[in-house]
Amino acid sequence: PRDGWPNEKAQRAASGADVVLENAELFDTVADAVADLEHVVATTARNRELSQRILTARHAAGEMRGWIGEGRRVGILFGPERTGLENDDIVHADTALSIPLNPQFSSLNVAQAVLLVSYEWATAGDTTAPARMSDHAGRPATKDELQNLFDHLERALDQSGFLRHKDMRPSMVLNLRALLQRAEMTEQEARTFHGVIKFLSKNKHEE
Repeated sequence: PRDGWPNEKAQRAASGADVVLENAELFDTVADAVADLEHVVATTARNRELSQRILTARHAAGEMRGWIGEGRRVGILFGPERTGLENDDIVHADTALSIPLNPQFSSLNVAQAVLLVSYEWATAGDTTAPARMSDHAGRPATKDELQNLFDHLERALDQSGFLRHKDMRPSMVLNLRALLQRAEMTEQEARTFHGVIKFLSKNKHEE
């Protein structure tokens, strides 16, 4: 390492990830570092005079998880910030990893590269649903509750004269029903909507 090892500044910046630093090992050569690995993925931003598979970080993360799931030892090579990996280093890898970037700004520092690859690695094994309601949202309204809400709304609209045009009524009713379905209301929101309709209908009758 440029600033020697172990390094107190690195330990202070680890933010609780001391276990990573404590298990770090130093090797004199890349060959020594990868000697006990079965798969090596080399990060590179430049086209090389080598015939290799080049994967995005996302695809590489999935493959690496598959290999590790089969009990294989896998490693990722990151190069120095100034020069990146040399061809003599990359020949130790069976797969290259390239992060798609703006061609005019195709360089990342080591910290950024490690962050992006680590993120894709974590995402590849993440089972979090891509979309969900917050914990305070309450349960979703059932289809029966939504039907009751729409029936209430439809009666109020009929009474107000909003649906007075018979030729337009069917399409208006369908569009309003679709709107309520898309809203993905919670049970509490459906009850609130009932209250709004009731209040507006009451005020209309009192006018």
